[in-house]
Amino acid sequence: MVLLHIDPSRTVGKRDPMIYGHFIEHFHRQIYGGIYDPGNPLSDAEGFRIDVIKAMQRIKTPVLRWPGGCYVSASHWKDGVGKERRPHFDKAWRVEEPNTFGTDEYIAFCRKVGCAPYICTNAGTGSAEEMSDWVEYCNLPNEGPWAKLRADNGHKDPFKVKYWSIGNENYGSWEMGAKSAEEWGRLVTESAKMMKRVDPSIELSAAALADLDWNINLLKGSGKNLSWISLHGYWDGINQTNDYANYEQSMVYTNTLDSQVAKVRGLLAAMDFGNRIRIAFDEWNLRGWYHPNVDAGLSLDEYIKPRDLNDENQRYTMADAVFTACFLSMVNRNCDIVGMANYAPVVNTRGCIYTYPKGIVLRPTYHVFDMYVNELGDTVLDTYAEAGQKLSLTDKQGKATETPALDLLATLDAQGNVVLAAINKDPAKAQDFTIDWGSSPSPSGYSIHTLSGTSTESYNDAGHDDAVPLMPTKAGYKAPDSIKLPPHSVNVIKFAK
Repeated sequence: MVLLHIDPSRTVGKRDPMIYGHFIEHFHRQIYGGIYDPGNPLSDAEGFRIDVIKAMQRIKTPVLRWPGGCYVSASHWKDGVGKERRPHFDKAWRVEEPNTFGTDEYIAFCRKVGCAPYICTNAGTGSAEEMSDWVEYCNLPNEGPWAKLRADNGHKDPFKVKYWSIGNENYGSWEMGAKSAEEWGRLVTESAKMMKRVDPSIELSAAALADLDWNINLLKGSGKNLSWISLHGYWDGINQTNDYANYEQSMVYTNTLDSQVAKVRGLLAAMDFGNRIRIAFDEWNLRGWYHPNVDAGLSLDEYIKPRDLNDENQRYTMADAVFTACFLSMVNRNCDIVGMANYAPVVNTRGCIYTYPKGIVLRPTYHVFDMYVNELGDTVLDTYAEAGQKLSLTDKQGKATETPALDLLATLDAQGNVVLAAINKDPAKAQDFTIDWGSSPSPSGYSIHTLSGTSTESYNDAGHDDAVPLMPTKAGYKAPDSIKLPPHSVNVIKFAK
């Protein structure tokens, strides 16, 4: 049994709401037929899906990254503004992009949701000037041709976009316009300089990874102009195979959730940026997106039609939900250095919301966001857990390993009450834990809100809701009472003083 030590006076810090952010890309049905569906009775007069907006509002989406993703590295924002849009062939995903959803539509959607925009720029085939022109279009009142164009397009007032990312995965051979570490450092230095000259108030991020050479080249020239460093993570890399890790294999991935954060934290501290540059984990999901044969497929059936398989709802089970909860607990624990995270994507593909012509499905991962966003406290406590069972598991490569059965995160809400995120990774057995409150008085009771489903394979679909949270239940409590967590479950426990 786990013994969790809690002292409400020991805090890590306050989490930034932006750790519950999201991401949307011009990939398959994420934009068109996803958040933007003109002509559908469920869409508003501007073509935005009202049901999606309401669902994103419920989980208080704080920030939405766009337009990519790999898509951005060969796209040009100027083709997607004004009355005359210029379609282009998207070399990342090998489809024609109509550009009917561009900057103006994106800003309108963010305003409807109530979230901050976070624009990722083309640092692949684009230039520093093109990036800074985009800042001008969005943020200057009327100086320069691009600000004037925005006004001519019907938007007199600036959009005031605060968050900007220079590039996306430009370290990878798969990215259009991939760069060496030296090339990247130089491009980001010049791009950041020009973008900040247009609007010194913006906060800039740049594509990075947990690599010493890459980050030294990035930070030594541009660190003074960056507020963020961007990390990405997809643990079950199945973009060519769609060979899903099963529940137990997915739990193995929770052992390495913070590895990139720990390495980049150390590097930022060593280069004396630890107090001014934070981590934006601005693309993450358990599973990579399925897009086979994008390099070599000759027919649409080879490289586009298979992408429909990303939208099989039965694939998104309690494995995804439990992993998602573990990731969110990890970024909460690292709230002193991780200030933003963006689930990739928010709609369709591997997203937490699925759209179809007559409605939406809230996948199990959506309910995890709902519980964390709307029930956990803002202040993260520095807790210590001892003992507890470890699960014996086999990873996807057939290697035996272990993982702790429980993941426990403690927070304080605005009223000073302790609220726990309590995750039981055990696929089959309930697990107990007790709490040592130290010198603090023991609470008199608690309520528990549980997401577990009937099995590890529980999923949600149209007319099939098998992985939705149970109604909260209340219980009396007196330390050292134990608390039991159902198998494969995500729980939020609120203690009463």
